[in-house]
Amino acid sequence: MYPDIKARIKLNESRKGPVYSGYRPAHKIKNNYLTTGQHQYIGTDKLMPGEETLGTITFISPEHYPQTLTVGQRIEFSEGRTIVGEALVIDIYNELLKKNSSNQAKN
Repeated sequence: MYPDIKARIKLNESRKGPVYSGYRPAHKIKNNYLTTGQHQYIGTDKLMPGEETLGTITFISPEHYPQTLTVGQRIEFSEGRTIVGEALVIDIYNELLKKNSSNQAKN
C-alpha cells in the first residue's frame, strides 16, 4: 500500500500518551466526512503529545472522496469525538485526491 500524502503531523496535548507509526485515527478529510488513515512517521517511530514530525498518511477508500485535498490544507484527526492532532499537507502522492483549480473555487 502506497501513502496518499506527506504531511507535517502534530499531536496535541489532549492525547495523554504517545502514538506510534501505524497509528490509525479518524481524519476530517472534508466537511462532514471522516475517514481512517494510517500514519508512518519519518525519522522516528513515536510521537509524544505536543510534538510534531514529518510523516505519510495512507487513507482508506480514497475513491469515495476524490479531488478533496490541496497542498497547505490542514486535516484534523481524532479519536472518537476528541480532536488529538492535525496534519498539514505538504505533498499529495495520490493523484485521485488532488483538488483541481476549478474545484478549489467551489469549495
